[in-house]
Amino acid sequence: MDSTTRLDGKCAIITGAGRGIGRAAAIEMAQAGAWVIVNDVDADAIAEVTETIARAGGRAAPALAAIGTAEAADLCIEAALSSFGRMDIFCANAGILRDKVLWNVTDEDFDLVITTHLRGTFTCARAAATHFRSRDGGGRLILTSSIAGQLGNFGQTAYAAAKAGIAAMARTWSMELARAGVTVNAVVPNALTAMTATMPAFAKAAEDAQRGDALPKWLRQDAGMGMPDDVAPLFRFLASDRAEGITGQCIGIGGDKLSLWSHPAEIAVEMRGGGWTADDIAQIWPDAMAPYVQRVGIPMPEPR
Repeated sequence: MDSTTRLDGKCAIITGAGRGIGRAAAIEMAQAGAWVIVNDVDADAIAEVTETIARAGGRAAPALAAIGTAEAADLCIEAALSSFGRMDIFCANAGILRDKVLWNVTDEDFDLVITTHLRGTFTCARAAATHFRSRDGGGRLILTSSIAGQLGNFGQTAYAAAKAGIAAMARTWSMELARAGVTVNAVVPNALTAMTATMPAFAKAAEDAQRGDALPKWLRQDAGMGMPDDVAPLFRFLASDRAEGITGQCIGIGGDKLSLWSHPAEIAVEMRGGGWTADDIAQIWPDAMAPYVQRVGIPMPEPR
């Protein structure tokens, strides 16, 4: 294991670590030497992850809580301090899906997704920032965004909105916490999990993966999608000393693909003295703006 990305003597909190990407990140960080707080709403899932880490010679402790409230965030940090005496890395990863097209989304669906993803990231980050600023040595705040938050995705009103908000919060907090020596970045993962396996394009690959078969090249490269274990190394890298100067970024990973996402920026600008009328805009739009109109939605490669 590369010694330059070791995490010995550091404590990492990972929310939503009972399964999927969070579980893989917890195991990866423990293998790198970190003491890990395993958060989830499922006590059995927490026990499985902590036992897996312990069997491999690592150290982990539980934090049973539904992420979203300030109390849950505080409980995670208290678990780190009481179990290991410190907290150096906070990975706000917990999430939930309630996918429906706009006209079928209920208030309850929307609120649950926003509470877990967006409010949960906010409350965890606020608690982590308060702790980091109270001590010397800085820290690492690692958020989990999504391709849906960058491009939108059919049937994911609340999820896409929350993940776009998380990307914006990463950029904002990177500025606010810079003087405290805290880096803030958002991982944009693309992994075959229990959530994505329900999508028809990935159903066969998910079945094959459950049997232990390798994912096909079209999925790993064309779609940039892998397994949760393919995503976990980015969490470790961002938590390590090698990532000291990286902050305010949205970084994608999945399968064989690693990517850096651009921030929103103006790509076409026209000026008119005295301002614009609707007719003015209509006149210049076809040549000045239309060629730069952006695509929306996550591209889906054809299975091969």
